[in-house]
Amino acid sequence: MRESSTDVLIVGGGLGGVAAALAALRAGRRVVLTEEYDWLGGQLTSQAVPPDEHTWVERFGVTASYRALRDGIRAYYRRHYPLTAGARAWRELNPGAGHVSPLCHEPRVAVAVLDSMLAPYRGGGLLTVLQPYRPVEAEVDGDRVTAVRLAHRDDPGDTIWISAPYVLDATETGELLPLTGTEYVTGFESQSDTGEPSAPATAQPLNMQAVSVCFAIDHVDGDHTIDRPERYDFWRAYQPEFWGGPMLGWRSPNPRTLEISERSFTPNPGDDPLRVRADQRRNPGDGNLWTFRRIAARDLFVPGAYASDITLVNWPMIDYLEGPVIDVPDAAGHLRAARELSRSVLYWLQTEAPRPDGGTGWPGLRLRGDVTGSADGLAQAPYIRESRRILGEYTIVEHDLSMAVRGDKGAARYTDSVGIGMYRIDLHPSTGGDNYLDVPSSPFEIPLGALLPRRVTNLLPAGKNLATTHITNGCYRLHPVEWNIGEAAGALAAFCLDRSAAPHAVRNDPTLLAAFQERLEEQGVELHWPDVSGY
Repeated sequence: MRESSTDVLIVGGGLGGVAAALAALRAGRRVVLTEEYDWLGGQLTSQAVPPDEHTWVERFGVTASYRALRDGIRAYYRRHYPLTAGARAWRELNPGAGHVSPLCHEPRVAVAVLDSMLAPYRGGGLLTVLQPYRPVEAEVDGDRVTAVRLAHRDDPGDTIWISAPYVLDATETGELLPLTGTEYVTGFESQSDTGEPSAPATAQPLNMQAVSVCFAIDHVDGDHTIDRPERYDFWRAYQPEFWGGPMLGWRSPNPRTLEISERSFTPNPGDDPLRVRADQRRNPGDGNLWTFRRIAARDLFVPGAYASDITLVNWPMIDYLEGPVIDVPDAAGHLRAARELSRSVLYWLQTEAPRPDGGTGWPGLRLRGDVTGSADGLAQAPYIRESRRILGEYTIVEHDLSMAVRGDKGAARYTDSVGIGMYRIDLHPSTGGDNYLDVPSSPFEIPLGALLPRRVTNLLPAGKNLATTHITNGCYRLHPVEWNIGEAAGALAAFCLDRSAAPHAVRNDPTLLAAFQERLEEQGVELHWPDVSGY
């Protein structure tokens, strides 16, 4: 059995994991970064989710390294893609002209840029990337994690033990928490636990947000209809009681009002992509599902480069509600069923979906597995909205940021802030039968206390597994916030190694805390918001 050691072990190569690695590497620390899928980048790449970002993202409100990622994506397009003159001159280039974000792009571009950001450290020997590996066992000594055993995804007999003084859990579902015995929570906490007005009277640990398996499509000549999925009839008739009709349909609840609304779908609508200004504060942008998460707008490229726009399907109808995929014995079955739901949505689009002209189906819709890098044409990984979450020294609750609770006071300010973020409290329908909860929040901070387990001393969350609740997870789960959480965790591990200090001591010693926050600010991490209001 192979064994190795490093300064910082980061398990999970999503956005939080990559950001954590970069922070530790900038401090001169040796890092092992592991990832179970073929691409680094998590929700931005293997899960194929265009970035969900706040209204000020082009000016402030993200870390310097996250901005470098965004700048790198735009530079990659300008360097390698046949853009029109107008697109090339567009300073805030949005290659997909999608409405969900001012930077909708193809997943492979983010993969290339993330790899380039890590490349100097791999070449210099500070960084080792193990891919595709997943954690299967951990060694614990009292309140410390001493080592993690990782197994190759495709050859479980190929394993390696990695020991490190600091271990960061950047997995999508908090996989290290049960393996290490770190105390955690899942699903909905009770109102008596958190005091949150939107929490239920009793805890519901298996009531979690839906997972979704995304996919990319374009629309070209010919018949590209896939084989009819085995359980298509089940999904075709599937209808949650609050949905307003079959889930495979254009009618569904408006997330913000819960009124039943009808969305449109027009492939290649001929809009002017240079006029798209994505801003979810003013418009969620999901009126025409084709342009909602479009990742390639063909009219931004020279004629003939793209036969069609490419759009990313992450729509209400692919939310899988039949059961959670965390801490249940049939998790793998639910993940398979979620993939079948997505294939059923595609088949419905190709064959039965009502068209504006009165016909049904768009057989010209073509699954673009080459864009998502998967054998079955869907995203490599499911989009996981809700992870296991540590029981932390501080838990972020609804009162800290909900505008309904706080009014115009703004979000809570934390003396131990290690970053900032902004997104509405956005909860998708859940496995427990809940409808959307999508309400305004205030621009918020990330408290260091939410990155510190109550007992375990050297395991740090580096993603959605920090100490939020089911409710506040709804706004801490998005791309730039996950990046900031990971960056803070990686910087903290390096700082503790430099100072021979424990993470909990950094939070509770004013001198150490000030020194750590100063290091974060020197690296371009914003700790507090300017005077802006939420939405």
